[in-house]
Amino acid sequence: METRLGHWLLIIFSKWIWLFTLTSIPGGTKAELLCIPSCQQPLIKALPRELSELDLANFGEAPTKDLVGFTDWSPGAKPADGADEKHNVAELTASEESSSEVPPRLEGNNASCLEKDASKDRHKLSGSKVSPGSASSPAAALSPGEGNETENRTGDGEDNTDENGAQFDVTVGLDEETDVAGWRRTRRARSAETWSGFRPEDGEDASVSDQEEFELSSSTFALTGDTAHNQAMVHWSGQNSSVILMLTKYYDFNSGRVTESSLWRSTDYGTTYEKLNEKVGPKTILSYLYVSPNNKRKIMLLTDPEVESSLLISLDEGATYQKHSLAFDILSLLFHPEQEDWILAYSHDQKLYVSVEFGKRWQLVHDGVIPNRFYWSRMGLDKEQGMIHLEISVSDGRSQYITCKLQNCSDGNKAKPFPGFIIPNSLVVQDEYVFIQVPVGGQSVHYVSYKRNAFYPMKLPKYTLPKDLQIISTDDNQVVAAIQDWHQNDSYNLYMSESRGLFFTLMLENAVSSRGPEGNVMIDLYEVAGIKGVFLSNKVVENQVKTYITYNKGRNWRLLQAPTTDLQGNQVFCEQPSCSLHLHLHVSENPYTSGNIVSKDSAPGVIIASGVVGPELTSNNVSIFITSDAGNSWREVFQEEYSVFFLNQGGSLVAIRHTPLPIRHIWLSFDEGRNWDKYSFTSSPLYVDGVLGEPGEDTLIMTIFGHFSHRSEWQLVKTDFRSIFQHRCTSADYMTWQLHNEGDVCIMGMKRMFQKLKANVLCVKARNQYISQMSDSCPCTEADFECDYGFIRQIDGSCAPAFWFVPTPTSRDCITGDSFLNTTGYRRALSNNCTEGTLLKYSPRRQKCPTQAPRGLQLFTSDGTLVATLEKNVTFLIFLEEGLGSMTSITVDFGDGTAISYVNISSIDDGVKHIYSKVGIYQVSATATNALGSDRVILYLHVSCQLEQVHLSAPSVIVKNKAVSLTTVLRPSNVGTVSYYWWFNNKTEPVVTLVGVKSFTFSEEGSHTVTVQAAVGNIVHEDQITLAVYDYFWSHVLAFSSNLDELNPGVSEWREDIGRVVKSNMVQVTGINEEQLLVTVLPGLPTTAEIFIVPEKKPRDGGMDEKWAHLDQLSQVLLSALNQDLIQFTLKPGVQVNVYATQLSPAPLVDSSDSGHSGTAVIMLVSVVLMSLAVFVIYKFKRKIPGINTYTAEQPDKEQEVIPTVTSIDVPNPEGDKLTSLDHVDVQLDSKGRGYLPSHTAIKLSDEAPRVF
Repeated sequence: METRLGHWLLIIFSKWIWLFTLTSIPGGTKAELLCIPSCQQPLIKALPRELSELDLANFGEAPTKDLVGFTDWSPGAKPADGADEKHNVAELTASEESSSEVPPRLEGNNASCLEKDASKDRHKLSGSKVSPGSASSPAAALSPGEGNETENRTGDGEDNTDENGAQFDVTVGLDEETDVAGWRRTRRARSAETWSGFRPEDGEDASVSDQEEFELSSSTFALTGDTAHNQAMVHWSGQNSSVILMLTKYYDFNSGRVTESSLWRSTDYGTTYEKLNEKVGPKTILSYLYVSPNNKRKIMLLTDPEVESSLLISLDEGATYQKHSLAFDILSLLFHPEQEDWILAYSHDQKLYVSVEFGKRWQLVHDGVIPNRFYWSRMGLDKEQGMIHLEISVSDGRSQYITCKLQNCSDGNKAKPFPGFIIPNSLVVQDEYVFIQVPVGGQSVHYVSYKRNAFYPMKLPKYTLPKDLQIISTDDNQVVAAIQDWHQNDSYNLYMSESRGLFFTLMLENAVSSRGPEGNVMIDLYEVAGIKGVFLSNKVVENQVKTYITYNKGRNWRLLQAPTTDLQGNQVFCEQPSCSLHLHLHVSENPYTSGNIVSKDSAPGVIIASGVVGPELTSNNVSIFITSDAGNSWREVFQEEYSVFFLNQGGSLVAIRHTPLPIRHIWLSFDEGRNWDKYSFTSSPLYVDGVLGEPGEDTLIMTIFGHFSHRSEWQLVKTDFRSIFQHRCTSADYMTWQLHNEGDVCIMGMKRMFQKLKANVLCVKARNQYISQMSDSCPCTEADFECDYGFIRQIDGSCAPAFWFVPTPTSRDCITGDSFLNTTGYRRALSNNCTEGTLLKYSPRRQKCPTQAPRGLQLFTSDGTLVATLEKNVTFLIFLEEGLGSMTSITVDFGDGTAISYVNISSIDDGVKHIYSKVGIYQVSATATNALGSDRVILYLHVSCQLEQVHLSAPSVIVKNKAVSLTTVLRPSNVGTVSYYWWFNNKTEPVVTLVGVKSFTFSEEGSHTVTVQAAVGNIVHEDQITLAVYDYFWSHVLAFSSNLDELNPGVSEWREDIGRVVKSNMVQVTGINEEQLLVTVLPGLPTTAEIFIVPEKKPRDGGMDEKWAHLDQLSQVLLSALNQDLIQFTLKPGVQVNVYATQLSPAPLVDSSDSGHSGTAVIMLVSVVLMSLAVFVIYKFKRKIPGINTYTAEQPDKEQEVIPTVTSIDVPNPEGDKLTSLDHVDVQLDSKGRGYLPSHTAIKLSDEAPRVF
């Protein structure tokens, strides 16, 4: 027993020691750093026990800080003006050992981001679609990952251990058998200053490990008391300001909210920090930090809406704050591009608010606003500065584009730049252009407005049938669009327009595309900063991804030349086209995928990227490459993954190694990456989470974030590089570098020369000391021209018309002017500055607009449908492709006897409105006419009024195997074109008709359900009835005393209740089995009903004669009771209603005739006579009782009269009644012979009103 107990104690103690060891591993907590960009960043999943990692973001345009970290940078979307208020705010996240995900703050934001250079308003086109509205939204907290089961081991199978003996599972090597996913990083951020990869290895890099070590001036500050905080947001004002703000917080993954926060402020470039919790309120929980893009001194903090909905405003860089309550929860903000106090706020309930006092007071602008589809106006383009462009939801599947003044957006002040409806989530307002999508004939047509003028359809090459279209860029007064054609799945074609954004020509085929974590489309296209016209793109070629470069904005593309030697100096054998250099340009859905690229305006010609040498782009054996001559030649600088960013206005480079281990060193290069010096920035190894550089980099100070262990506070290491540099740069420190493309110095029509710092010159660059010098323009050659719309490049390089294009002696310009530029098949790139040479040969020639017959007239409704509503305005849009608009008249015939004419087409830019007074289908035509001819277009418009109700009428009981007519009644009766959908019983497929009458034959006895739907436009109403089908039955029409009519509400439920009460009385008075009685109260006045006696459920023995005889006996008993006024009920106290048998017979319930309803009265009379004869023959000793009808399957076919339906309610048969219906009849007949009915017929009904159920 003692041995067994000791054994178990030993096992428990060993497991405890093992658990303690695991939880004590330094770096067990993963910290991630990101920015607050102007579009929502995707979630990142982390390995909870992974060592410290970094996830970053950039901060928009200068002056903002450079933020660097161990993630791949996501080329993102260009924000709208004023949308980068948070570009200089970073968020640092330390994810704990939780597998919960942090929900994003901004829901449903699928917009991808265009990367924007940090020093100028430039787009990096790697990625994609423009962020609609570019509204600044609080960044989502990063969630810990699902990697608890992931095991990373060294390449040789041995575990790495740090100096304290703690074990780490890491990945070394990037061969195909090594799992590197655990150390991959997503290109999340938008910084143009950094890229990253991640390839940890034990030990220093071979190229730098043996170098002399230098020390940097640094200081460390610990955020004491914030050990539990797992997120942080950082803002560095820059622009000669030493203020840094940091908001740290604890995000509870279980509750999905922030539960603790701390606000820190430094006034000495990060040497020391002051905690400001007392100033903002000790119990205040802060969740987000915003900064005005026009005045970095203005700070806005949002509180956690779960606790209180308010904001804190500072006008002095965070020194003091004022709290203001909010009546709504802010989802995203959009700052005005010029007015620093103007802000748009979007709430969770799709309402848009505006403040002109930097958040002190708010006013509702509009509700029903589509997320991220709101934009500030721009001076010089819009009529007023205080205007807003909005896309609002009108109805399901329809939106509208409106503009209004920010403080008065009432109906009277709204403008509709496009008069019709647009496809939801399609409005993009960017620079001089406005893009929308319009539904026309079931298809989506893309429209564009240039400089806020009229909208016109975008002209793509014919037979380009886009499944998707993304606006990539509107730089340089030109539109770059990515279009996924009908046959493409994982690639897009790139197109470029002329200045108006109307006519598009092919730029590159099969550019690689991918989906971001939020579902946004990312295109592998990157514009090199600092040099106009240079792009890099990844293209699919025979199922391989290859990287191409262009120096003339897509006119020509070529592969990248691989380095001649590797990092060790070994010769690289790589010949094109089978082998070349390929670079990572895209953002992967996998948050650990490496690859990124960076360039900078202040360092023209320098590009740093991760990639591979070989036949195609892969994710294995990724190295870091650099070029100093804009992509002509490349060098391998690291065979591991490093984060590299620019320092000293691009004059120096700083590299930080990606590793799961703590580090003390960084590397600097002063000769564009040819040599690297090793520097220590801290005395104790630090698990690096991120790097924050001061905006502008003038003072050469940066802050490195990290932890000394996974249990320690945030450590902020301020690193000062100023001691390295000796003096201010002078002209003697610069050299001249000339841009070329494989020796050709004429790039985009110019010879461009740039100043660069000489190698290893340690001087501080001023902000304006990276001046480019341009020589005289080059003479124009054919290479300076691209093919115009409708023309394609031939093998010999010339441009010829495509097979589908027929050149015309006019253009769209002739619609609004008297002259136009007639194309020669070529057009010069907009940013090409060549002169003379072949300029006149290829340039379009201005000609006077010829007078020609109009052609290409288009007519459609504003909402893109062919349906209009009665008595409501319908707007017709008219476009003319060719013809002199000022000389062409337009006549619109609405098809209802009304027509209207216009002198010219320019007078109907807002559309033509008309109201129809009658329903119907109208032929609407538009005719364009001038002196040389005319053009006409026609559409057929369905005008209807709104359907309110459909009622299905049919007999309640019908004969088996005989056709019955089902009839619908609509309210209102004339609603236009109606489609009817019929379902019989449980059929899944309906029968569709255009008339409201349907004949149908039921072949089985029993209960059958019929459902009908009437559809008018998008309005659908339904009715359903239940029919009983028998081989034979008896029926008679009933009447009621007149006092019932006064209380008849005309409601079907009321009729059902009356029928139920009448049936119950008949069962009590006559003793007939309730299963054999059906009572239907008919709609209308006077109130009438129909009584049916049907066969018993259990078939009777004997032939048909006996069955008829049984029904006849029951009918005699029932009519006798009716004639003696024995069937009556109390509707309410004082109102007694009697039920009578009428002398009128109901219409036969069989319709097998094809002659419609003519001759109904004659056939009814004949049927009554035939039935009377039949009954007389069978029962020759019995008198025929008037009003009785017996129906069988053997009756002759009869014309049917439509009788509205009322569903009867059967009353269950009493359990104790042991007599059959025939027994009851025999008793009654015997009693009748003695002159009385059974005693139970004298039972009076209760005075209580019938209960409705």
